[in-house]
Amino acid sequence: MDALAAQLANIVAGNKRDEAVIEMHFPASTYLFEEDALFALGGADFSATINDQPVPLYTPVVIRKYSALQFKRKVEGARCYLAVHGGFKLQQWLKSYSTHLKANAGGMEGRSLQLNDQLHFNQQYDYSSLTGKNDVRLLPWQADHEIFYTSKDHIRICEGPEYNLLTSASKVAINESFFFITTQSDRMGYRLRGAALRQQQQEELVSSAVVNGTIQLLPNGQLIILMADHQTTGGYPRIANVISADLPLLAQLTANQSVQFQKVDHAVAEQILVHQNLCLEKVQNACTLRWSEFFHR
Repeated sequence: MDALAAQLANIVAGNKRDEAVIEMHFPASTYLFEEDALFALGGADFSATINDQPVPLYTPVVIRKYSALQFKRKVEGARCYLAVHGGFKLQQWLKSYSTHLKANAGGMEGRSLQLNDQLHFNQQYDYSSLTGKNDVRLLPWQADHEIFYTSKDHIRICEGPEYNLLTSASKVAINESFFFITTQSDRMGYRLRGAALRQQQQEELVSSAVVNGTIQLLPNGQLIILMADHQTTGGYPRIANVISADLPLLAQLTANQSVQFQKVDHAVAEQILVHQNLCLEKVQNACTLRWSEFFHR
């Protein structure tokens, strides 16, 4: 859901950006490490601890075997990501490690993780020189993630193919109203509750392609934002699309939180995404340098 947080966790853990991670919601599971490990957490803050010692986000953490990772309380955000150095030993499906629950495919036998599941590491490393007699050691650097979640007051959108079907009043409303994420939301889409939007005239549309972030107008005038597990086509008017750079921020929202949109043009959306990717590269370069300095000194 939050691909940016997953990539950042992998970068901090010394992995490729697209290495497999565990995506968690709160309340999250407890993980017992049966081998020494180095990991990093990204995304939501669930008050992580190792043997009751607090563990910060976006920081490389080395732990001794038989240590337990737990999550005490939800502080902020909706989804937390666990990346281990070297990655998990999993088979790819359609060139992805992701789990698709509705298709029962990918990840861990196509399902959510369950009690007593075991995930193996791709490689074993000896971290004893780093931990010593301690159960946990935080390595001395941390990635700045705040620069990637700067637009917290608004979710920026571009006009969709059917935007001009809206009435003038509805065009104003989508930019000035607050919308609330309902409890009927899931990984396929966020259903919103807010001002009912109207079309100038009702039209039957041919099903057309949709993407992550497409905002569709439902027959009752409410909106739905398609998310990570969205379908490939849809017949509802595509009045707008969340810009790619703001999808991570949207993914960290939960039911009953409010959303306010800000319309930007495609050129601005592209500039924002390019800047975000440049920042991601800078973080990766900085972490690579710290890794090289720390392990080869």
